[in-house]
Amino acid sequence: MSTKRLAVVCNYVLRQDRIGGMDRFFVAYDTAAKAKGYEVDWFFPDILDKTFYEGVTVFSAEGNSSVEAFFLNYLQENEKTYTALVTHFTELCTPFYKKAKHAGRIKNLIAVDHNPRPLNGFPLKKQLKNRLKGYLHHKAIDRFIGVSSYTARHIVKDLGKVVARKTGVIYNGIDTSVFKKRENHNLNQEGKVQFVVVSHLRESKGLQDLIDALALLKPDLQNKLHITIYGEGPLEEGLKQQAKDKEVDQLLTFKGSSSEIPKILAEYEYLIQPTYMECFSLSILESLSANVPVITTTVGGNPEIIKEDENGFLVQPKDKQALATIIEEVVRGDRKITEDTSVLIEKEYTLDRMVAEHINLLD
Repeated sequence: MSTKRLAVVCNYVLRQDRIGGMDRFFVAYDTAAKAKGYEVDWFFPDILDKTFYEGVTVFSAEGNSSVEAFFLNYLQENEKTYTALVTHFTELCTPFYKKAKHAGRIKNLIAVDHNPRPLNGFPLKKQLKNRLKGYLHHKAIDRFIGVSSYTARHIVKDLGKVVARKTGVIYNGIDTSVFKKRENHNLNQEGKVQFVVVSHLRESKGLQDLIDALALLKPDLQNKLHITIYGEGPLEEGLKQQAKDKEVDQLLTFKGSSSEIPKILAEYEYLIQPTYMECFSLSILESLSANVPVITTTVGGNPEIIKEDENGFLVQPKDKQALATIIEEVVRGDRKITEDTSVLIEKEYTLDRMVAEHINLLD
C-alpha cells in the first residue's frame, strides 16, 4: 500500500501565550489523520513556540515569505508529493492552489475559510476581483469549507455559483473538557458585576464602541460593574487613551494575552464581544462552554449560535446605545440568563465532532 501524505498550510502563528481553540483542533486533527494512516506535515508562517505541538511535524516560513510561497518552495526543493492538501486562514482561489496541486501531485485539495467579511461588504472592485478569481482558479480546489452557514454563503457570493456544488459547512468546535464552568453569580469583593472581553485589539472587534457605551451609563451604574480585557493588538494604546478621555478607564483592566482563558472565564458573569465582523467565533463557543453567556452583535455566524435571552443578547454592530442598554439591564438585574449555556456546546459544538467531519473529507 502506498503511503498517504497530508500537508496542512495554515496562515497562523504558533505562540505559547495563545493556546486556543485552533491549536487544540490542529493537534487533535494531526492525531486523527495519523490514525487514518496519513503522514502529516504542517506549514506555518512563523513558530514562536512549539511546546504544545510536541510530536507534530511543523515547518516555518520564519517570516521570510508568505506561508503559501514557503510551501511551494518546499515542494520544489524537496520534490515532495502529497495525497491531500488542506489550507486554513489563506486567501481563496489564488494561483497558489493550482501551483501547489500540480507541484505536489495532490489528488484532494480542501480550502477551509475562516476569514470574516467586512460589515458593509467588499467594494465593487474587490467583488469583481473575487468573482474573476473564482472563475479562473476554482477548479484546483476540490472542496470549499466554511466554518458557519454565513461563511459558506459568502464563499458562493464572493466566488460565484461555479463553487456552490463543492461548498459545505463544518462548524467550529472546542474541547469542552478544558473549560471550568461558572457555577455562581460572579461579583467581585466590591459587589460589582464582572464582564470579560477576549479579543484581538483591532478596530474590527468594536471595543471602541464598548468604551463609548460605558460612557453613556450613569455613574451609579458605572460603579456596579467592571470589565477585564484579555488580548493585545494595534488598538491597545488607543483604547486606553479613549477610556481616559471618556473617564471610564477605572471600569477597565487590560490583561494582555493569556493561555489560561479556559480556567478564568468562569470568574465572569458575561462575555462582551461588540465585533463588526466574525465567521464563527471560538471565543463565543468557549465562553458558552464555561457557562458564561454572551453579549455580542448580529454579524457573521453569531446569530447561528447566540439565541436571544437563552444564552446571550444580540445588538446591531456599532449601536452603542443598544449596547449600553443591554449592559444596564444586566447590571440592574432586569435581564438575565439562567440556563446552563454549556449544554448546547457539549452537545453540538465539540472538538471531536469538528475533527471527525474534517477527517471525513480526506477520503
